[in-house]
Amino acid sequence: MNATKTRVQRKRRHLRVRAKVQGTPERPRLAVSRSNQHVYAQIIDDTTGRVLVACSDLKLKPKKTGVEAAKAVGEAVAKEAIAKKISRVVFDRGGYQYHGQVATLAEAARQGGLTF
Repeated sequence: MNATKTRVQRKRRHLRVRAKVQGTPERPRLAVSRSNQHVYAQIIDDTTGRVLVACSDLKLKPKKTGVEAAKAVGEAVAKEAIAKKISRVVFDRGGYQYHGQVATLAEAARQGGLTF
């Protein structure tokens, strides 16, 4: 499959998800993004457009990849969110399938204390 076509399809799926998922001050949005090498997670208040918590696998010690990195990022974002008194979020899968790294990150965030 053409790489450009794949990006366009993911962007369409993401827009479809974002039409239904909106972050509020009471329930901000947990947005997941991933590249070929890294996994990122942000908690965003869409009413003000501010990122409340951000975490990625770039700063993990020791370095992890794939599903292990996603699990570590999920735990880290939950820990930081709880420290900022955020316990309820809405999950934005970012146009990715709820599978593999995305599902693992969500499960780790739930185990860390966040509720979706």
